[in-house]
Amino acid sequence: MTAHYTLVVGTKNWSTWSLRPYLALRATGAPFEEVKIKLRQDSHPSTKEQILKHSPAGWVPILKIAEDGREHIVWDSLAICETLAERHPEAKLWPDDAFRRAEARSYSAEMHSGFGPMRVYLSMDMARSLPMPDISDDAKANIARVIEAWTSALERFGHDGGFLFGRYSIADCMYAPVCSRFRTYGVEVPPIVEGYIERIFALPAMQDWLKESQAEVAEGLPDGAKVALKK
Repeated sequence: MTAHYTLVVGTKNWSTWSLRPYLALRATGAPFEEVKIKLRQDSHPSTKEQILKHSPAGWVPILKIAEDGREHIVWDSLAICETLAERHPEAKLWPDDAFRRAEARSYSAEMHSGFGPMRVYLSMDMARSLPMPDISDDAKANIARVIEAWTSALERFGHDGGFLFGRYSIADCMYAPVCSRFRTYGVEVPPIVEGYIERIFALPAMQDWLKESQAEVAEGLPDGAKVALKK
């Protein structure tokens, strides 16, 4: 029996954690339905109440898998990505080589658990181009670490496909929101990193997410108002 997927995501302009499994799910080629919950809303029912209808954890994203007459729920971005990699080995969401795969997992886990200051100062605003704010030394160190890590991976593996570990993988899904942050705030990066960001944004799934983010922003603007939208 074929499984039926439903991915519950948050507002696309802001929800970094939702973008990651969305990209992984798109990479599998499996059809899925999408439920979007507006974040930062004060209306009733509250955002939390809406999310709790789908998962007791109270966070997006959530992957619902209907299979064999039962519904299974997976939450947390990295857990969803790992589940998709297991269920769709043909998508090759992790590198084939064991040591390369281990490093890709390390990169993904570092993104999952770290870079707090960068997240605070450079929050994702997928649709727009914004001026760089004054940021802390810790945030600057986070940015430098990302650039160093990407450069290292691309120099060693990028020739095999243009992504961090050669072929497109979960590691790229995990760092795609950082690509958006860097473009939003005009972070200066070396050419090898700029080329990588361009390849991430060229992904059809990334372009679709960007267009929907821009539509969200346009919907919330007063009549006649304009903002600088990301290309």
